[in-house]
Amino acid sequence: MAAMAYIRADKPEAAIRFRQRAEEILRRLEQFPESGRVIPEFPELPYREVVIPPYRFFYRIKGEIIWVVAVWHGAQLPKEP
Repeated sequence: MAAMAYIRADKPEAAIRFRQRAEEILRRLEQFPESGRVIPEFPELPYREVVIPPYRFFYRIKGEIIWVVAVWHGAQLPKEP
């Protein structure tokens, strides 16, 4: 993931903490797939998001599978996930 490389180049310890936090939150989706919120900019789409500051992880639930479809920096305005 480009975000990890960017963080690691400046602050390796921060990259490790970010990765641990991201893994923790994304793994929680295995138990609670609908715990992420509907994407405010696109409430009509079948996607949800979890925010792991400063990034937004967009995902879709398909049966038993959770697909992470995009990762955006919080300052970016997505055209469509």
